[in-house]
Amino acid sequence: MGVVSLSGMPVALELALESTFVDDLEGLYEHWHPAPVPNSELLALNTDLAQSLGLDPQTLADPEWRAVFAGNAVPEHARPVAQAYAGHQFGGYSPRLGDGRALLLGEIVDPDGNRHDLHLKGSGRTPFARGGDGKASVGPMLREYVIGEAMHALGIPTTRMLAVVATGEPVARETMLPGAVLTREASSHLRVGTFQYAAANGGRELLQRLTDHAVARHHPDLAEIDDPAERALALFDRVVATKAELVARWMIVGFVHGVMNTDNTTISGQTIDYGPCAFMETYDPAAVFSSIDHGGRYASGNQPAIMAWNLARLAEAMLALFDDDADRAVERATKVLATFPERFQATWNELMRAKLGLDPHAESGDAVVADLLTLMTDQRVDYTSCLRSLSSAARGDATATRSLFADTDAFDAWSDRWLALLGDDRAAIADAMDRVNPV
Repeated sequence: MGVVSLSGMPVALELALESTFVDDLEGLYEHWHPAPVPNSELLALNTDLAQSLGLDPQTLADPEWRAVFAGNAVPEHARPVAQAYAGHQFGGYSPRLGDGRALLLGEIVDPDGNRHDLHLKGSGRTPFARGGDGKASVGPMLREYVIGEAMHALGIPTTRMLAVVATGEPVARETMLPGAVLTREASSHLRVGTFQYAAANGGRELLQRLTDHAVARHHPDLAEIDDPAERALALFDRVVATKAELVARWMIVGFVHGVMNTDNTTISGQTIDYGPCAFMETYDPAAVFSSIDHGGRYASGNQPAIMAWNLARLAEAMLALFDDDADRAVERATKVLATFPERFQATWNELMRAKLGLDPHAESGDAVVADLLTLMTDQRVDYTSCLRSLSSAARGDATATRSLFADTDAFDAWSDRWLALLGDDRAAIADAMDRVNPV
């Protein structure tokens, strides 16, 4: 299979892209092509991701591939589309958002049979651009690449970046910046906002097609459920479970997404759209990393509640599928949604106990965990440094940890309680702590 440049000249490239999203979900996209760029330069190539997708990293560095990454060519037989979705942005509903500067090139099936989206970001204006220029600059695209890889290395479900290409053209922001296009990989780009758009624009028929597509894509075992209402509810339950675990995993490494709009909330359970996000330094549940989040809606400590709120919007969008009787549908959705806090807390407790070297399944350590976080908040202690240093304290040297606290007496009192809960093999416990506490 080859690629076709936007000038019409074919070039050789082996890539079998599929398009189940396009096949299944007419009404949720617009056919579109990327905007050509004057001069592409490959800035970053994710060889680890390429190999996992069954692609040859050396081949990906060839000019033919660079043309695809830049948007100057599309794979032969590919059907690139801008995806449609709605979304609640900072609590306000926008009925039509969509890929304003991005395109889904298609889907690739890896050697293990898993399906992945290949998606361009910064590839020019689309029908959903809403006045934007459709471009991206080098800095934010490299930042998304780096943070996606960090999240992946930390074991947190995430979209990943296959390549970043400079475009050779300037992008106007506060100043003129060098332009770039990012190629993103995801298990899918289905969002809460996708369901919101389908419910508003296609009614029950489009919602059912979207739900069946999501089941086939992410939870194929649910396809065995014959009753469409039960199948839809089971999908919602899976999404609630995956999002509860995702936010718990964010929180234990101090990650703050920054813009948890419903259009940035995937159905897959992956983290997506790394805008004004950050890993906390000083521990602070009120920490905000978006300059436009003046009310602290997406502050660190609000993330579990916001994710539950987003899932409530998903339930509203899917409501017609849960039961023909509206009251019964609300009751069924509410029952599933009510499991979110317990699911989040169970995952968070287990992971935080492990970070402190405690029995992950023993509730006896929860008060010690909570008291440490209170101390860290009150004394403005660096979150990651403190947790990492505790392994040295478990080995008998608390110097590094004590140095982080202004009130060392308060830390010492807490430490005595914590050490009393640790098992006897402190060296093995400390080693296990190092495996779950990043440097």
